[in-house]
Amino acid sequence: MNKISNVLWGIVLIVVGLILGLNALGITQINIFFKGWWTLFIIIPCFIGLFRQTGKLGSFIGLLVGIFLLLGAQDLISFDLILKLMVPAVLVAIGTAIIFNGIITESMNKKIKAVDKNGLETYAATFAEQKVDKTNEEFKGANLDAVFGSVRLDLQKAIITEDRVINASSIFGGITILAPNQANIKVKSTPIFGGVTNRAQKNQAENTPTIYVSAFCLFGGVEIK
Repeated sequence: MNKISNVLWGIVLIVVGLILGLNALGITQINIFFKGWWTLFIIIPCFIGLFRQTGKLGSFIGLLVGIFLLLGAQDLISFDLILKLMVPAVLVAIGTAIIFNGIITESMNKKIKAVDKNGLETYAATFAEQKVDKTNEEFKGANLDAVFGSVRLDLQKAIITEDRVINASSIFGGITILAPNQANIKVKSTPIFGGVTNRAQKNQAENTPTIYVSAFCLFGGVEIK
């Protein structure tokens, strides 16, 4: 969780605490249990999730769902109409996010296309687990696919002499990449109810090769550490 998320959660807790305290003292009579108050458990976390570096699409869709449910609970819109609009709204949100994600990452796409992809190895796990250790081996890039499974790629002691690409696809699964110290990591991701966490330390040395991670997450995650 980043600093902005921490601040927002802190503000939410302070506001709720002040309201409860003032109500207890009889200074105010603010009813926090209004019609549809339970939707705040969807709306607030999803709104705060928009300020994170990854997983914004899932947070945005969750925010839309929460707002629709609140409007329904307030009798401002019928639940029948909500059910009819829910799927179209989600599809529009996903499509818009994919388009803008492609536009924003265009510069990185060009760099990825320029990287030599000869020798890419494929590691896949479907309802299974696969661990790959590239210790003392030259790494030329990889395709990682986890479908209801997990893939763990250890590059900590791999031999990396030039820029490389990792295509990571996580669908209801998880992918873990142990990054090497002698390379930098740059991420391009399309998360749908999932996300990428990059905890790899940046190497400040000159002429340091870069590993470009192009990730797609559908109810799954990619962790780089």
